[in-house]
Amino acid sequence: MRMEQTILTNLIYENDYTRRVLPFLKDEYFQDATEKQLFLCIESFIHKYNGLPTKETLLIELNQREDLNENLYKKIVDYVDEITYEKKNDEWLINKTEEFCQERAVFNAIMESISIIEGKSGAQTQEKGGIPNILSSALSVSFDSNIGHDFIENAEERYEFYNRKEDRIPFDLDYFNRITKDGLPNKTLNILLAGTGVGKTLAMCHMAAANLTLGKNVLYITLEMAEERIAERIDANLLNIPVQELEGFPKHIYEDKINKLKMKTVGKLIIKEYPTATVGSAHFRHLLNELSLKKDFRPDIIYIDYVNLCTSSRLKYGSNVNSYTYIKAIAEELRGLAVERNLPIISATQLNRTGFTNSDPGLEDTSESFALPATVDFMVALISNDEMEQLGQIMVKQLKNRYNDPTQYKRFMIGVDRSKMRLFNVEQSAQKDIVDDNPVMDKTTFGERHDEDENMKWMTKKAGRKSYDNLFA
Repeated sequence: MRMEQTILTNLIYENDYTRRVLPFLKDEYFQDATEKQLFLCIESFIHKYNGLPTKETLLIELNQREDLNENLYKKIVDYVDEITYEKKNDEWLINKTEEFCQERAVFNAIMESISIIEGKSGAQTQEKGGIPNILSSALSVSFDSNIGHDFIENAEERYEFYNRKEDRIPFDLDYFNRITKDGLPNKTLNILLAGTGVGKTLAMCHMAAANLTLGKNVLYITLEMAEERIAERIDANLLNIPVQELEGFPKHIYEDKINKLKMKTVGKLIIKEYPTATVGSAHFRHLLNELSLKKDFRPDIIYIDYVNLCTSSRLKYGSNVNSYTYIKAIAEELRGLAVERNLPIISATQLNRTGFTNSDPGLEDTSESFALPATVDFMVALISNDEMEQLGQIMVKQLKNRYNDPTQYKRFMIGVDRSKMRLFNVEQSAQKDIVDDNPVMDKTTFGERHDEDENMKWMTKKAGRKSYDNLFA
């Protein structure tokens, strides 16, 4: 018996099977006209009456069809009369039906692609550039058995989820691990916000180097600097050599350091350069496929330097698309890529004009589109001034955090060695009067009142009064 016959038979006799597979079956999967029309009749009956048809009801329904010629009608009636039911193993039947759908979807996609290439009738409306999407959709066909979380019945599974150790990519910076609960989880988009020259690329190069030393596979995509310049910064970080000294550095010593590094880690670091504003998530997806096929390389984390230099794979920037919508589309596509590949993505963005002069930037100081912070899972601002520069420090301020309470360690200091492109933990004394200094809503009216109250408390204490409340007595 052919698989098409088995499927049509069980659509009549097996209720559980029908409920599970019918949403994924399409009439185009049935090449034979008789089987295609019979499937359409079965599907129509189930949707209309919310139950399975019998052979008798099918024959009655077919008899009322006026769109069938006499020859086709007779073939369908004979087909129905010959149907015999034999119970099959449920799991086997579901798996075989899924395989059938996948094979037919791929076959149809290939035939459609050939028609587009040859410019046959009915395919002129499709462009050749759409062929990858056609094939991708066909390859993604699968039966999703998950139809929702039952709050009562799945309580035990939920408890296990609460207590399961989630896979994370840890930092080598203490306070970053504290605010993220020991690192970045998979399927997330994370953003560093800073002004020009503060250290966005430096921070990402340092984090990429730290990931490599932990044995992680790292993909660094640069849209702003050459591959060699990014590698130069990571060299300085990992080999403990100032960037300025890499030129003219003795080759045998350099190779010796690289060999020692190779022995310390099992991870790989791939750096890929693209021209500015020419690529987006679709190109990155293609790169990931190429790396998997040609180098057997699958990254554990991706760095994109940086998000505003990407293009959208869905929208074409122009008169009908403003920067808010366009950056929002890019962020959504990158986060979708992170979910699809089950890994975290780290990128960066610039401060806007007001943010450059603001010593305490917030989410509203994000350049081009406020939709970016609305989409990401984690966002911190890197802040620097002349005093911090002299101390070799950068202040980090939490702006958005889906991993932990953002009011904890809202601001903290990290050290920076720009010559070696490194970040490092500073002494605890450097965090004094900085960590949790102000509430999260410090730019709101509440925040202003909070600051005034704190100043009043300080004045009361200085004046030697017994309490803050006595001041208003």
